[in-house]
Amino acid sequence: MRTKLFIILESVFLGLGLLILSPSANPTSFGEESSPSPIKVSAPLSLQAKTSNLSSKPLAVWECMTSWYGEDFDGLPTATGETYDMYAATAAHPTLPLGSIVRVVNTKNHRSEVVRINDRGPYIEGRELDVSYAVARKLGFDQRGLAKVRLELLEVPSRPSADHRN
Repeated sequence: MRTKLFIILESVFLGLGLLILSPSANPTSFGEESSPSPIKVSAPLSLQAKTSNLSSKPLAVWECMTSWYGEDFDGLPTATGETYDMYAATAAHPTLPLGSIVRVVNTKNHRSEVVRINDRGPYIEGRELDVSYAVARKLGFDQRGLAKVRLELLEVPSRPSADHRN
């Protein structure tokens, strides 16, 4: 059973990897004359404003189990180097590119929140996403600790062009 699950997860991640690496994977790279302003960690509303311009059709959609992390990690550095804020709209994922924008939808109550991937984890088998405490509260699973969610990949960070080499 574990082998079958591993093969399925491996296939999903391989497909996501190919999707992310394809040049047309980021819908904001076509037809826009100006690039959107960068996301500020201290202002979660800027994340909401930035994502309002995104295409309504996600790049990829899948379901997984999620948990949340909070006080024990609050103030510690994340994988991006920024300080973890348990009240920000952020999440940890083991493989999505850091800076990716993902909509997280609780499949039980259909509440959703748009988050930015800024950390790695979770490191517990069977879980694919760790959201901040504030996101868990908004999605309604802060008391239970776990929830089945639908992830909608909205944006992946653009790669620097070849002209930016040093």
